[in-house]
Amino acid sequence: MSTTPTLPAPSAEKADAADLRGFGYEPELRRGIGSYASFAAGFSFVSILTTVFQLFAFGFSFGGPAFFWTWPLVFAGQFMVALNFAELAARYPLSGCIYQWSRRLAGAAVGWFAGWVMIIAQIATVAAAAIALQVVLPQIWSGFQLVGDDPTLTSTSGATNAVILGSILIAITTVINVIGVRLMAIVNSTGVTLEIIGVVAVIGLLLFHAERGPGVVFDTGGTGTGLAYVGPFLVSALMAAYVVVGFDSAGELSEETRDPRHTAPRTILRALAAAGIGGGLMLLVALMAAPSLTDGRLATEGLPYVLTSRLGETGGRILLIDVAIAVAVCTLAIQTAGSRMIFSMARDGVLPFSAALSKVPARTGTPVVPAVVVGVGAIAVLLVNIGQAALFTAITSVCIVMLYIAYALVTIPLLARRLKGWPAGEGGRSTERGGRLFALGRFGIVVNVLAVVYGIGMILNLGWPRQEVYDPAGTHWYLHYFSLLFVGGAVLLGGLVYLRYRARTRSLHLALPLAAQGEAAA
Repeated sequence: MSTTPTLPAPSAEKADAADLRGFGYEPELRRGIGSYASFAAGFSFVSILTTVFQLFAFGFSFGGPAFFWTWPLVFAGQFMVALNFAELAARYPLSGCIYQWSRRLAGAAVGWFAGWVMIIAQIATVAAAAIALQVVLPQIWSGFQLVGDDPTLTSTSGATNAVILGSILIAITTVINVIGVRLMAIVNSTGVTLEIIGVVAVIGLLLFHAERGPGVVFDTGGTGTGLAYVGPFLVSALMAAYVVVGFDSAGELSEETRDPRHTAPRTILRALAAAGIGGGLMLLVALMAAPSLTDGRLATEGLPYVLTSRLGETGGRILLIDVAIAVAVCTLAIQTAGSRMIFSMARDGVLPFSAALSKVPARTGTPVVPAVVVGVGAIAVLLVNIGQAALFTAITSVCIVMLYIAYALVTIPLLARRLKGWPAGEGGRSTERGGRLFALGRFGIVVNVLAVVYGIGMILNLGWPRQEVYDPAGTHWYLHYFSLLFVGGAVLLGGLVYLRYRARTRSLHLALPLAAQGEAAA
């Protein structure tokens, strides 16, 4: 399987360009992404090697081995969301998809805030993903611990070193994004291929070294029994909730993807399905192969401890190098998605400095300034928190809450539209390859309701102020309410920006293809 994207045939390129013009936009981004690269964009955002390695210790420390069950529950809920997104991706193949979908479903104001929340969330998520290097690199070589001698993320020296390593990584991914989408796709696809190989290797090798059976997932590890376990279980769900996001990245890159009506819906679902199966198996075999469930090391060192203890220093380090690659391409994919969201809103003239943010150099065919903005913003998030032992959980929790809010600003309006008959009036609309558009049919309302209920429940769960999540050391009262303060501040700032661009936002004309015009009239 080739991971190098090839240029589309002239006729296909013209057809995709004509489709985009039907929405009122001139093609500026370069279409260099094929089916595998589109899948890679979604899979690398989820990046189970990055996020499972990063958060395994957190989930285990709160829920014990039974925290495993948060994974299938979160995966099932997010798959309901992904099914809805796949249906929208087939009908609105546009960059900045969360913004574009929401404003077409619910109007200018809701769409603008969906895009704004998503931008803030993606910037925070770039920072959170880059932090994961601290979980991996010092385990590979102690020389990567540039500050102090305690590499754990919850220590002051570990958190400070995480900021340094993360900032260096973000600077590198920014350069790759600035150079162009072709280089980004090559790096990302290659990295995802190595990540998939690494996932298979981890599962196979740890299964071979298993010390206990799969029944370990019914052990709460002394964290509670019966109803007393509900609280720890809900906190440990942060791990799965953080991992299983970003599958919409294939939609974010629709204007750079060949045959996006056909490709994007499928790659959204494939990326999530692959991540769900692979991640679940990794959690299971890690619990089965861990040298001990009670010595405390799983709750502090997580999966790197399992790998190095079971596979030896050399074998463990080889796999950890693969994890470091996965962290890098994960950060790259999130930054790419964030830059497309900024570009999409800026070309509508609804963001500050829209002229600069919407400019696409003909030589690269990629939005340069938005990539720099996301990179600088993510590094700023890290630097503000330098030396804070709560850096890890605070940033991670906030970015998840913001992403779930942005998703809800799509799924809730979509449900309202479904109840009025959406999608109607599609007529003869088909994919670029002549097939039918992806559709949920009569199951649409049920799937949509499940997605909305799940999303609201997770927003409340993850945003709920808990000292053990946001301020485990009890050092600052404001960290306890960090999620509420951060989300409130982001919405307040967004409200001020929206007031400045309200007239422009409301005056936007939503150009729709003929089939969609019939739907809008309905």
